[in-house]
Amino acid sequence: MNRALVHRLLPGSCAALAVLVLDQAVKAWLLDLLVVLGGHARVTGYFNLVMVWNTGVSFGLLQAGQEARWLFILLSLGIVVGLIVWLARAETRALALALGLVIGGALGNVIDRLRFGAVADFFDFHYASYHWPAFNIADAAIVLGVAVIFLQSLLGPRSLAK
Repeated sequence: MNRALVHRLLPGSCAALAVLVLDQAVKAWLLDLLVVLGGHARVTGYFNLVMVWNTGVSFGLLQAGQEARWLFILLSLGIVVGLIVWLARAETRALALALGLVIGGALGNVIDRLRFGAVADFFDFHYASYHWPAFNIADAAIVLGVAVIFLQSLLGPRSLAK
């Protein structure tokens, strides 16, 4: 493998691995903790830990039954393959890291779908009676990665540090 390709793949691969490991570790811990706590824990006046099983896509959109599980898994894996190809061609370190965040998050949620048939979501931010849809570390990484990709596409590849 040539040195330039390794230089492009390494930051994104490390980000993907870090997100995947952190996501799965936090999910394992919170699954156990929330069983003990009865599925819900108030942390602050605006943040709760909750146990939500998401059979749809990010933030509970397009909720579907088990018949869609394999479609979501295959679609996610296809997207990951495309993102890995893009990662191999990434021109900046910021883009490589952003792609790694999305890849790691997507793989974390695929593992949940394979293990549990749904994605485990825990973080519930709210204000008064309005609750943001519950999410997990993988979802947060995907959103952050997509935001960086979007910003870089708007501002140009040199806008974010190489």
